Amino acid sequence: MTRIVTLKPAHLRFIKFLAVGGFAAAVNFGSRILFNVWVSYPLAILIAYLLGMLTAFCLNRLLVFQTSTSPLHRQAIWFTVVNILALFQTLAISLLLARWIFPAIGMTWEAELCAHAIGVSVPIVTSYLGHKHLSFR
Repeated sequence: MTRIVTLKPAHLRFIKFLAVGGFAAAVNFGSRILFNVWVSYPLAILIAYLLGMLTAFCLNRLLVFQTSTSPLHRQAIWFTVVNILALFQTLAISLLLARWIFPAIGMTWEAELCAHAIGVSVPIVTSYLGHKHLSFR
């Protein structure tokens, strides 16, 4: 017997958020590597995060939270607030892993790359909740 699974709108929205977030994280992650050629690791994380944030805002408005009735300026302000908090999470995790935890356990292979990958993924759930209830409500 074949069973057709239908997703509730809330589940579909979260899946879209993950897809948009995955793309924005790829922009963030890839551009950090490029920026790191010219600037320090923490500054590269910051610049890349801002680029990823801009990508995420545009795509979330267009594809995920298009039914939001909040004015654009309100969405942008709350989106920025939520992402500043997520930036602190990303930066803290990335630096903690790359500068202290990985060296302490002897991990030397691409420590900054691995640390940043983990740091970018940490705020997924907190960002979704913040954007759902604040940015695009």
